[in-house]
Parts: sequence; C-alpha cells; structure tokens
Amino acid sequence: MIRALVLSLTLPTAAFAMEVPDPITDADYRATDPEIVALGRLLFWDPILSGNRTVSCGTCHHPDFGTGDGLSLGLGDGGLGLGPDRVVDADNPPEQRIPRNAPALWNLGAHEFTVLFHDGRIEETADGLRTPMGAEMEQGFATLLSAQTMFPVLSADEMAGHYGENEISRAVRQGIITGEGGAWDLLSARVRGIPAYAEMFEAAMPGRPIDFPAISDAIAQFMEAEWRSDTSPFDAWLRGEGDLHPNALRGVEVFYGAAGCADCHSGPFQTDHGFHAMGQPQLGPGKAARFERHARDEGRMRVTGAEADRFAFRTPSLRNVTVTGPWGHAGAYDNLRAFVRDHAAPRRALAAYGRDVVLPNLPVEDWRILDDPSEVTAIAAAIQGPDRVLSDRDVTALMAFLEALTDEAALLGRDGIPETVPSGLPVDR
Repeated sequence: MIRALVLSLTLPTAAFAMEVPDPITDADYRATDPEIVALGRLLFWDPILSGNRTVSCGTCHHPDFGTGDGLSLGLGDGGLGLGPDRVVDADNPPEQRIPRNAPALWNLGAHEFTVLFHDGRIEETADGLRTPMGAEMEQGFATLLSAQTMFPVLSADEMAGHYGENEISRAVRQGIITGEGGAWDLLSARVRGIPAYAEMFEAAMPGRPIDFPAISDAIAQFMEAEWRSDTSPFDAWLRGEGDLHPNALRGVEVFYGAAGCADCHSGPFQTDHGFHAMGQPQLGPGKAARFERHARDEGRMRVTGAEADRFAFRTPSLRNVTVTGPWGHAGAYDNLRAFVRDHAAPRRALAAYGRDVVLPNLPVEDWRILDDPSEVTAIAAAIQGPDRVLSDRDVTALMAFLEALTDEAALLGRDGIPETVPSGLPVDR
C-alpha cells in the first residue's frame, strides 16, 4: 500500500505532495522457526552442498558485499577467494563466468516476493510454483524461496562443478536430478551422513526425511530471518520515529516525484516486481542454453517467448542498494552514482558506456555483444520510457535518499557467519 503525504521541508520548494509507502510491519513477512533458522544457517555456509565441496551459498551471497559477491559477474566453482579478490583456481579453472550478477537477498521472506531471479523464471502463482524444471521437481518445497535453491546446486558454473568432476556433476550431466541416485539425493545423502545435521533435523523437523526440499526449506527460513531489513533511516522516518537529512528529503521528493523512479521502484521495498527493458549493457557469456556460447541475453523473453519482453529484466529492490554493487543484471556499473545518472537516460548512456566493471581475470570474450553495433542497436530499440536527464543536484539528492535505505543493523546479518559447520569444511569468512 502507499499513502499520500504532504511534507514541509527546509528546501527552496517549501512543500510538496507525494505518495510514499506505508511503514513495513511484521505482517509483511512469513513467520520463521528459530530451530529451523539455526539449521539453515549452517547449511547456507557449508560447502558440502557443492559438487566439489568448495562453494557454499555464502560464497556468492556474502554480507561483506551486501549479500552479493562484489563482482560484476561471479566465479562459482573454480574460483578462489572472496569478492573482488576472487581469482581463478589454476588447478580447476571455470569454463565461463556466471552469466548474471549475483542478486541481493534482502527481505525475501516478505509475502510480496512472488517472483525471483533477474528474468523471473520461477514464480508463485494461484496454481502453485512455476519453474522451468517441471512438476516433478517442484514438489515438496514450502516456499518459492526454498525452490530457488534447486538452480545453483545444479549449475556447473555455480555449485555443481564441471561435467565428470564429481558424482553431482555427473548426475546433472546425465539429467538424473530427482529420485534415488539423482543429484538431489546424492547431496542429501552427504547431509544425512553427518550426525550433527541428523540430530538438528530431527529436533527442527521431527519425522521429516532429510531430503533436498527439507534442506532447502531450512536454508530459505535462514535467509528470511537473517536478511530481513526494515530498520533503515527511511523506515524510521516512515514510522515517525526519526528525521532524514535535508539532502535525503530532497532525494525522496525527486525519487517519488519528477524523476519517476517510483514508477517501477514502488512499494515498501522499492520494487514493482515487474520487468522492464532499460538498456542495461550486456557483458560476459549471456544467459544461454548449455550448447550456446556468448548468447544475447534477452531477459524475460527467454521465459515468456513474448517479443515485448525482449531485454526486460526484473526491477530489483533498492534496500541496502549502496552496498550491493556492482549494479545491473550483468553488473555493468561499479559506480552507483554513474548508474543512477545513466539509468535515468539509458539511450544516451548505452551509446557512451565506459565498461566500468569488476571482473576476475579469465581468458574469455566478455564484450562480444557490446562490440557488435547491431546488438547495441537492438538493446537500445527495446528501451521503455523516455530518457530523463538528471542534474548533478538531482543525482546527489537521489544518492542521499538511497543512503537512507541502508540498514546498518542488518548488514552483517542477524546471527552472522558461523565459525565452523558440521561437515568440517572451511567457511567463507
């Protein structure tokens, strides 16, 4: 919901009328169970769920990088280190970069998050979950957030490892995912074989088999509790419990007014959960089928097949956006101020894009799409809405508003990173 608000400010404009979201409340979120959250915390940080036992969920969704990985396009299996310091493992180099920027995890326990991933390929509908995996693989997951974990553990680039490297990657290669001996069963068997996990599952989910949906449900509840973020200065202001700096107040006016940001970044988490073609530059391999290389990333169109969805990507939430860079579905910007300026006038920005990215050295072709004038023209032609040229003063005001969305109490997570995990494998601290 939104509410109309008239503010008197110590600004040259004196007063303005606008609509801002209602304050967030507990009712906006699903309830979580502390025992399940504690179990999910260990599983989130345990590399045992990756094929080669080297990558955890936390490797690419780390609090040091705003629950992302600090890279334009990440390295999962085959990488060493964290964030911008992550490098290629010379003994096990990856085949390619992860095709899209690692999304942040803030507030995914809120009821309104019913579509996930940059292209929205999994959704919660009136008929249940919709994913590309089919009905058999959608069974047993308690929530959409739980179901999304099926993707990274099966991805060679992210967690499974390259074909033939381990029993998980071999099962994925053969298309054996569910059932006895499938990739999920093999991962679950690893967890079942650790007494500490078996005890925690029995305490948290008594009588429930330790299968992949149970593991995913625990991880999802942990993410919901750990990365809840609704105590920023903007939240305090909405609740009437604090003031915003005059620069941030002017940013509120610009964001919810003339700049039109709230046309898409609406609601309490600054997202309409819709899909829009905004001319974001593409780098890296693109989101493609396994047999494709350096494909054009057509975003939502790959899911719907609709021409109107070509190059459309999901509106991200802006909570803690100042720490979630690089920005854009392909991480095309390492400077948020530049991103804000260019996002408002995407046609002009695409033509002058400066390739300001954070990419570990990897001998791959990252710029094939942007080096092709016809591809750039196609991206530009799909852009929706007008170019809005922002003044430096407006950009500064918007940056102050975005800073007011930063929730210092949430940035490190509610429970933090465990010192150890039951598998005994190293934790990405």
